[in-house]
Amino acid sequence: MPSLLELVRSHTDLEADDVGVLQLLMADWQIIADLSFADLVLWLPDRGGEGFWAAAQMRPTTGPTAYVDDIVGSFVPAGRRPMLDRAYADARLVREGDPEWRDDVPVRVETIPVPRGGRVIAVIARSTNLLGVRTPSRLELSYLQSAADLTAMIATGDFPPAAQRSAHADSPRVGDGFVRVDERGLVTYASPNALSVYRRLGWSGDLDGHVLADVTRELVPPRRRPDEETLSAVLGGRVHRDTEVGDDQVSLIVRAIPLRARGGHVGALVLVRDVTDIRRRDRELVTKDATIREIHHRVKNNLQTVAALLRLQARRIGSDEARAALEEAVRRVGSIAIVHETLSQEVLDEVAFDEIADRLGAMVTDVGAGPDGPHDRPVVHREGSFGLLPNETATALAMVLTELLQNAVEHGYPGQQAGTICVAPERIAGRLRVTVDDDGVGLPDGFDPEMSPNLGLSIVRTLVESELGGLLELRSGPGVGARAVVDVPLDPG
Repeated sequence: MPSLLELVRSHTDLEADDVGVLQLLMADWQIIADLSFADLVLWLPDRGGEGFWAAAQMRPTTGPTAYVDDIVGSFVPAGRRPMLDRAYADARLVREGDPEWRDDVPVRVETIPVPRGGRVIAVIARSTNLLGVRTPSRLELSYLQSAADLTAMIATGDFPPAAQRSAHADSPRVGDGFVRVDERGLVTYASPNALSVYRRLGWSGDLDGHVLADVTRELVPPRRRPDEETLSAVLGGRVHRDTEVGDDQVSLIVRAIPLRARGGHVGALVLVRDVTDIRRRDRELVTKDATIREIHHRVKNNLQTVAALLRLQARRIGSDEARAALEEAVRRVGSIAIVHETLSQEVLDEVAFDEIADRLGAMVTDVGAGPDGPHDRPVVHREGSFGLLPNETATALAMVLTELLQNAVEHGYPGQQAGTICVAPERIAGRLRVTVDDDGVGLPDGFDPEMSPNLGLSIVRTLVESELGGLLELRSGPGVGARAVVDVPLDPG
């Protein structure tokens, strides 16, 4: 299905500012569809004047659709839909005409011009499924009257406004709670859902005839209100904006859509939504995230303490073999601590592994530095990106990478000579392939990784094959040195 921008570029002469107006309109036209109990289709004039292209479509959530299929991307030649032609040519609402029949369903169609800068840039077709139409209730009459006001504003260029837009992803819809206020801010109608929302705040009577801003001010403590100007403007329906109010138990989002007719303010739609449960879950998530970050931070601190104790013990041991074993343990603990330090900074299901890999390379070569400093040790560099990895994969892979780098430093460069170790991660078809190449002395003759007594290789094999569900390969490098290849699925579960 083509997008709005694709259709504009391919078939119309609309400018960027024209598209901006249409995008603003489409951001709010679910409200119009719901108030109208009707489908909306946005038709764009072809640059050659040969007809119209369907660029967007919106179905109502309050009634049956008039379109079984999606029609975005379809073309209607000039003359086939006279109401589209007249709305575009005359720049006026077109409501006359007999109902159309679609799939044995009678449909009433109205066409609404969308003007900008003295010209019509699009036409909206509003199609109402007439099957099962009955005498409307007061709620439905209020919806339809508000829809008529908004469509008239579209035709005069007063909607959508170029005002501040909603900052809430959970902005209220028509079905959440609908209040109609007059030009003084007096409630002329409140839907049952809107009354239920205000009942939760403590209001016991009807809202009709009351100033909505005064009612809200009476129910909401000052510390839970926006500033007085915003409260009066939004609850009075004078600005196209939303705000959040409530008490210690209830939270509401209130959104105002001012209505204009004959150049003057005639009232507003005020939509209200109870977001108490959403805000409670938000607070729980914030608390949970903070707790998880604190746990990772404490684990990291405890691991660093363990590493420091092992390092202190290594200094007091006279046996070179025992000291080397403790130093290896320090590196293994340190690699896990680096992962937990990263997770303590931001709690996500995935972690960016590139920084972890770079820090592991620096840690291994720093520990392995010779007596003359950094010039007589190999240097680790990375080619490519690991990307985001699941937390469980990151912890195990950090251990694997530490062991492979340590083996390369220890066995590939005896005598602390300089060299280069390359870590090359690559994502292929849902798997991560990590190649560790060194330019050291290479593997000894007859080397068999399956028979090697090396503890580090045993740890690597166990982690790769058992925990990560991957494959490990050790062989001579393409030129000199050795190559280790780890191939693991990106979702080990």
